[in-house]
Parts: sequence; C-alpha cells; structure tokens
Amino acid sequence: MCSHQPPCPTADSPLHHGAVIVSSHPEQGWSLLCNGTIMFDDTGELLPDGRVVDPHRVLDPLTVAA
Repeated sequence: MCSHQPPCPTADSPLHHGAVIVSSHPEQGWSLLCNGTIMFDDTGELLPDGRVVDPHRVLDPLTVAA
C-alpha cells in the first residue's frame, strides 16, 4: 500500500503509528495512515485487519489525584 521511500512501517509493525497520514479528518477526530491504520485523536487505533488498539494516553502527573 505504501509507495514512500523508505517505506512506512506496516500495520503489523510495533511502529505502525509512524506511517504517513494520507487523509486527515480533525473535525471527526481521526486520520488514515498509508499502511491502512485509522488513528483516532484519543490515541486509539483501528488496524486494517479489524483489530482495535485501545487508547494509550499518558496522563499528565499534575492531573492525577494524589
């Protein structure tokens, strides 16, 4: 699917979120990467094979109650 040189990481790669954005829809909260991954603003992802990657935001230590 990717025609970039060097090629973007495949959807199976641990670095798949580093692929180039080919379509961005910030008003809807998602972007399509060239490896077929849909990346959501909440850091969740939908892989081309239908697997879901749960959001994995890192919480700001100042926002966490002690």
